[in-house]
Amino acid sequence: MTSTPRILVTGGSGYIAGVLIRQLLAAGWQVHTTVRDLAREPALRQMLGNDTGAVQDQLRCFAADLMHDAGWAQAAAGCSHVAHLASPLPAGVPRNANELIVPARDGALRALKAARDGGVQRVVMTSSVAAIAYGHGPGEHRFTESDWTRLEAPGIPPYVQSKTVAERAARDWVAQEGGGLEFCTVNPSVVLGPVASADYSASVLIVRSLLEGRIPALPNIGFGIVDVRDVVELHWRALTAPQRMANERFIACGGFLWLREIAAILRAELGDDARRVPTLQMPDWAVRLLAKVSPTVRAAASELGTVRHQDSTHAREVLGWVPRPPRETIVATARDLIALGVLSR
Repeated sequence: MTSTPRILVTGGSGYIAGVLIRQLLAAGWQVHTTVRDLAREPALRQMLGNDTGAVQDQLRCFAADLMHDAGWAQAAAGCSHVAHLASPLPAGVPRNANELIVPARDGALRALKAARDGGVQRVVMTSSVAAIAYGHGPGEHRFTESDWTRLEAPGIPPYVQSKTVAERAARDWVAQEGGGLEFCTVNPSVVLGPVASADYSASVLIVRSLLEGRIPALPNIGFGIVDVRDVVELHWRALTAPQRMANERFIACGGFLWLREIAAILRAELGDDARRVPTLQMPDWAVRLLAKVSPTVRAAASELGTVRHQDSTHAREVLGWVPRPPRETIVATARDLIALGVLSR
């Protein structure tokens, strides 16, 4: 690695990307990042704290879209590393799965082609446990990096399809056309944690909805949780590891919690600020009834009673990664949402 490494971080305005870029700048890296429209550059720099001072020249912004070729070669030029984080993450459920699948897949391939053609050494791509842990039926499961989501199973949500298809396509492309490019993925569970601005990940809406009382009762669903700071730390370790990272895959998860457990943590830690957090349990039959009229509830109905333990042992053993406990992550998310004043009253 050179004394001043240069990296392309795609999707610079994203939740994880913002935290990663701050860490890279603090470590002295030269950072290229992509945005769909350069009109967003001033706001992005302000959010990153990079709009003034001597460090301003460390960051360069390039216009590049997941669905178009323009800008990718220029963004990757001169970079030794790429962190590909850009991928669509909607707040709702799209009518057509291809609205997510096509940009996720094609964007990953554009980033990889630009990396290879630009002489990049290592690409770390943000995938998801969505590419690992779905389509295996109800009940309790434990997943490792060797597992893949079964897209042939019925009812796979569009977002899960997009992450699975994109990672599969990326790995196939690297195997066939990547040359000596080192490629690995970080596969986070639901990402929560500190929130720097009102432009945050859709996953944070879980905590916001609980705090605002938008969920009247708690369905019997749960998910793995990981702190955004820990996701970034795992990216950092994968980017800077002295050993080859070719074909590696790292689950990032701090532990599985039921939605009722998340609600209980908020009530226990936040006092009056959690007064609208629901306490009632929603019977499974009620969830299934509502699922007939609501696509969002329909997605939740398919998760009833399912436990997906996502095992991060590999990341711990290979990269020495240790995540925070989910309780700390949940409280940090809630306190920042309250401080930002974005909660409806």
